[in-house]
Amino acid sequence: MYKLQNFNNEQFLKHYWQQKPLVIKQGFKNFIDPVDEHLLAGLTEEDEVDSRIVSCDNQKWQVTHGPFDDINQHLLGAWSLLVQSVDHYLPEADQLMRAFDFIPYWRMDDLMVSYSNAQAGVGPHLDQYDVFIIQGKGTRRWQVGLPADFQKTQPHCDLSQITGFEPVIDEVLSAGDILYIPPNHPHNGVALEECLNYSVGFRAPTTQELLSSFADHAIDNNMLTNRYSDKEISTRQYSGEIKQQELAAFKAMLQDALQSDQLEQWLPNFMSQSKVLAQSHLVQDSVTPEQITEELKLGSVFVRAPGIKPVFIEQKAEQDVVQSDTFRFYIEGQQFSVVNSSVANNEAKLVKNFLCNPKFNDSVENNAYKRLFFTQLLSTLVNSGFWYIDE
Repeated sequence: MYKLQNFNNEQFLKHYWQQKPLVIKQGFKNFIDPVDEHLLAGLTEEDEVDSRIVSCDNQKWQVTHGPFDDINQHLLGAWSLLVQSVDHYLPEADQLMRAFDFIPYWRMDDLMVSYSNAQAGVGPHLDQYDVFIIQGKGTRRWQVGLPADFQKTQPHCDLSQITGFEPVIDEVLSAGDILYIPPNHPHNGVALEECLNYSVGFRAPTTQELLSSFADHAIDNNMLTNRYSDKEISTRQYSGEIKQQELAAFKAMLQDALQSDQLEQWLPNFMSQSKVLAQSHLVQDSVTPEQITEELKLGSVFVRAPGIKPVFIEQKAEQDVVQSDTFRFYIEGQQFSVVNSSVANNEAKLVKNFLCNPKFNDSVENNAYKRLFFTQLLSTLVNSGFWYIDE
């Protein structure tokens, strides 16, 4: 397990998150790389893995996308191998990602891992997401600036860079050091020797992405079927004119849709979906609730599969008084419901704690093996490939 050191969650969220960059020296003490360059290269042979090589040879930039049959022929000059969503394929990488779960799951994007030779990088650039960059073996010099209008360049069709930023951070990172960079902050990293870097990305959705997904969900489920009506339509001088009161009525229709319970059903569905669904622990044989009960009695550890992000909506204040008998959560766009007369109290707390911990084993306090609803739920999640029993 990886645990952040020399770091205060509350102070960071208050003073740095989406505000200014930060270097966390020895954020992971005695850091051990969860992967090496050979394992990383092996992933690039798989069709479903998003990988690329960015190289600069004789001042000429080149970007080559995987999969790679013979990766060595693309390693020219100063080069970096970058592999996306490594946390979805390797439990060890997923453990590194979970060290940052003081940020909500639904903000997590993926773990990108890069391996570079000396003098390699991707050039000065901007990103539209928050990122923690963890230094693995080797060293890299990082320069980070503040947001401004920068001249953009494109030395290759798949590579965007900028020029002319003044660094406010200029540091050499060693194994276990962490660099936080907010969106739109210019940065440039250059390897001083062969090194590994781990980028924990947090991507926020755009309005376009939200509206597009909600519209698709509404169409698929035959929702939002209310039709505009105008019983009090007025005469007008120009037949092509949309009156202000009509414009207001259309806005009200859309606002009603966005305030509806239907949006509350869609949003956690949307936020629970990963960029990649790679089930590293494919289900060979289904398990029954009775088998789950026995495993819990034995103290077996249930592990959340790499890349899985369970999400749920916070209960409304009025529900604290009138308790709901149904607790719903979402994984990879699937809704799961737990119905129990006391689910709003201890039962819901048990499920929430289970969902938000990468590893779970029963305790005397929980006695989860005695709770039929829980063993049924856990068998469903294991059979879906979202959890597995640690052997």
